[in-house]
Amino acid sequence: MDGRVDGIVAAGVRNEDEVHAAYLLHGPELFRFVLRGLDDRGAAEDVIQETFLRAWRSADKYDPHLASLRVWLFAIARNTMLDHARSAKVRPWQHRLVDPPTAEAVTAGTVPDPSEVAVTSWVVEEALIRLTPEHRDALVETHLRGRPHDEVAAELGIPIGTLRSRVFYGLKALRITMDEMGVTP
Repeated sequence: MDGRVDGIVAAGVRNEDEVHAAYLLHGPELFRFVLRGLDDRGAAEDVIQETFLRAWRSADKYDPHLASLRVWLFAIARNTMLDHARSAKVRPWQHRLVDPPTAEAVTAGTVPDPSEVAVTSWVVEEALIRLTPEHRDALVETHLRGRPHDEVAAELGIPIGTLRSRVFYGLKALRITMDEMGVTP
């Protein structure tokens, strides 16, 4: 590869033509790299888009004497992938709310609107943030992660009855919080 695509030199990412050339030249390889790292096609697509956006925004920082464009883009992709993975750890329930639809759901026409899914995940996240840490932890572990009550209670070092109470009152507080936010079930 000589850094050319359809006569356009992929020497940087300063303008639309250079970004397009860089994407054509390095995009598929970057995508495979990120997909292997995240094992999630949608997330990999988001990371690649963010990678090229970050590259374009910081095009003035690219120095071809220090590294090739390919190496520079891979460094940005790696950092973007790590940022994505870290944010997924902070919001573990978000992944469950946006699982891809099954083939049966697609053929039945029951696939939810992506904007509604995004709003729902934001509302749940905001409502959970407003709960006490004890109630939030109990709900996230038992309802969103689907873990057994006895396992969560042992991990938290509390009796199972206490965990069940936290789940009960956490759900009650979550309903009240969502009502205050104007959300109806």
